[in-house]
Amino acid sequence: MSAFRRMTANTRGRDLAVGDIHGHFERLQECLEAVEFDPAVDRLFSVGDLVDRGPASPQALEWLAKPWFHAVQGNHESLAVNHLRGGRVDLDMYRAAGGGWFLDLPKTEQARFVEAFERLPIALQIDTPNGPVGLLHADSPFDDWEHLCVNLQAGDDPEVREVCQWSRRRLKEGDSRPVKGLRALLVGHTPVLEVKVLGNVWHLDTGGWSRGHFSLLELRGLTLLSPRPGA
Repeated sequence: MSAFRRMTANTRGRDLAVGDIHGHFERLQECLEAVEFDPAVDRLFSVGDLVDRGPASPQALEWLAKPWFHAVQGNHESLAVNHLRGGRVDLDMYRAAGGGWFLDLPKTEQARFVEAFERLPIALQIDTPNGPVGLLHADSPFDDWEHLCVNLQAGDDPEVREVCQWSRRRLKEGDSRPVKGLRALLVGHTPVLEVKVLGNVWHLDTGGWSRGHFSLLELRGLTLLSPRPGA
């Protein structure tokens, strides 16, 4: 796995981003249809947490195989990887957080998911005509995107990965300092009632997997296409 991945601009269609999915791919598909998503030319980017909590977590492999769907590794994908690869995982916490579907799979089936999750980058950069947009699951440990990208490519730093996948500090502190080198940084992890922007950091997890709604952000114009149900 390359911890950092860069993707060139989409010159044929739209690039959209979405918050945490958590096994609710049918709801997401309905949302895509509502904005006339065209898989022939459009792309969809996910800030991670494809699985757990929802009824269709096993569909994550089908979505990851779609050529127009791209995701970073969230903390829930990381939990699966750590569990199978012998890392430290609180199994009671993991099961309570919706990981029972994975824990109850045979090891051979767990391996299919983990191999796919291990291929996901920690950070993703998408070029747009208006400047680069970055994706992480939770937050950036540095205020400079280039610094983070160099760090990730240099090797696995557990403290850096921890912030990228687990931190809630920015939202808790209301930190509005921008991350330099990006037009926008898109994250999820912490549910918010409506998309919240702090500096140039967009928090996209509006609870589409729970009692909220999926918010689709068009990257070229940083335009919300579905800010709330029925909008």
